[in-house]
Amino acid sequence: MKAFYGDLRLGILGGGQLGRMLIQQAINYNVTVKVLDPDREAPCRKLCDEFVVGSLSDYETVYNFGKKVDLLTIEIEKVNVDALEQLEREGVTVYPQARVIRLIQDKGLQKQFFKENGIPTAEFQVISSAQQLAQSNIPFPYIQKLRRDGYDGKGVYKVVDESYLAGAFTEPSLIERWVDFEKEIAVIVARNEKGELSTFPLVEMEFNPEANLVEFLISPSTLPFEVQQEAADIAKKIAESLKIVGLLAVEMFLDKSGKILVNELAPRPHNSGHQTIEGNVVSQFEQHLRAIFNQPLGNTESLSNAIMINVLGEADYEGPAVYQGIEKVLKSPGVYIHLYGKALTKPFRKMGHVTIVDNDREKAIEKARFVQQTLKVIS
Repeated sequence: MKAFYGDLRLGILGGGQLGRMLIQQAINYNVTVKVLDPDREAPCRKLCDEFVVGSLSDYETVYNFGKKVDLLTIEIEKVNVDALEQLEREGVTVYPQARVIRLIQDKGLQKQFFKENGIPTAEFQVISSAQQLAQSNIPFPYIQKLRRDGYDGKGVYKVVDESYLAGAFTEPSLIERWVDFEKEIAVIVARNEKGELSTFPLVEMEFNPEANLVEFLISPSTLPFEVQQEAADIAKKIAESLKIVGLLAVEMFLDKSGKILVNELAPRPHNSGHQTIEGNVVSQFEQHLRAIFNQPLGNTESLSNAIMINVLGEADYEGPAVYQGIEKVLKSPGVYIHLYGKALTKPFRKMGHVTIVDNDREKAIEKARFVQQTLKVIS
């Protein structure tokens, strides 16, 4: 492969905010970056060396894009895997590997992988019809998830009792036993081609109840060391079992009995790692680049308490984005605003994030709550 810090052409499938932040880091390594995205106004459009408008699910579009780069990575899993497999056969490096993306695209295959590899997860059943759903062996309440294309809370439905079956998904799905959890937690792990592994400190998350996506997270965790170590070991076991090259976000539940259950995987930089830009020695974006370039992995230690808040479009607004309260929140030391370059807002759309760092954990939380109440995206 060409030198990662010079003439290497990196292709990114997806031009959203994850790709944008990945490019911001890749610039430091003199990497030429090309991006493919269906939205001509995507956040990456002005930062990359070449921006291509096209479908991520179309075989020919992905294949032709991939033939023009040396190394191909993703910022979204919903891509044409057949094209990636053909590119791999023709010598294009694809990280994470096509087989990993194919498995993670299908939540049913993910769950089977957990079962086959002894990864703790909630009891589940794969469903292919409404009749199978009605005859489920899993008691109410349970969660139904579409096997494909669900993200940020979409494609998820809680079945409380029999009366909810009428509103359930009819597409191929899986159902999981409802987990009475104490905390939602996540660990991001990186693995390079040499097989080196490194995890970021465990983070604790709070979800927006309406949008069902991460709204607030804090790092490092104050959970017992044994819990944090077990979560890191689980993440490493998954990455090693997959032999993934790149970053892997492992979302988990800590149930009320203290047991850790793996929820879902994301083979890319993830919302649960944004705080690493200011809060850790190395960020998740640099770590992903180090891993896919087969370089030594960076030091993931926390520098300070770091809280990340997603900046979401307000519920009653849709149109050109207006950010209220920026001047007020920037008066607080240790507040870092990241806007994603999205011109239009709509309810609960991810428009940016804010990281708050402070050596005093309680002060960091206090400032984070102030930012949540003050910074609003309207139109």
